[in-house]
Amino acid sequence: MAIQLFDENNIREMPSEERFNFCENILKNDDDESRRWDAVWLVGELAENINENHRIRQKVADLMEWVLRNDSNGVVKHEASFQIAARNLREKIPLLVEISLNDKSVLSKHEAIESLGLMRAFEVEEDIKLALKDPSSDVRETAEFILKRFKRLRNSGEYTPSEIL
Repeated sequence: MAIQLFDENNIREMPSEERFNFCENILKNDDDESRRWDAVWLVGELAENINENHRIRQKVADLMEWVLRNDSNGVVKHEASFQIAARNLREKIPLLVEISLNDKSVLSKHEAIESLGLMRAFEVEEDIKLALKDPSSDVRETAEFILKRFKRLRNSGEYTPSEIL
């Protein structure tokens, strides 16, 4: 992986279940958004390069959903959307659509739309068009960008996360 996150607690050395539980505890109980951001990244790594039916992958996907629905910080939610795209958790595409259209954080909306584009979620193009009417120029610009990207990439093949990490 190209990006290396500082891991001051050696979380990467923990067995998968222990690592998941450690990160989940931080995400659900820690007031420090910088620690929550790190936990999103570190737990997201557990879903990298594993079978889509693997239990830990589903747990990671569900925890990313919990973060998007419950975290109070737009930066942390931004990272959760990215992790969904980076790990190609396609079952969460409807959630990303919901966040892109309804979240109170402009940053969260932006990243949810960008993640849909990254995943080449062509099936929700009509939903992304709705974001062209968002009050935020940043959200509108992101939607416009992704729609243009869809036109370019429509016949370019399936998205593979390894190309971005």
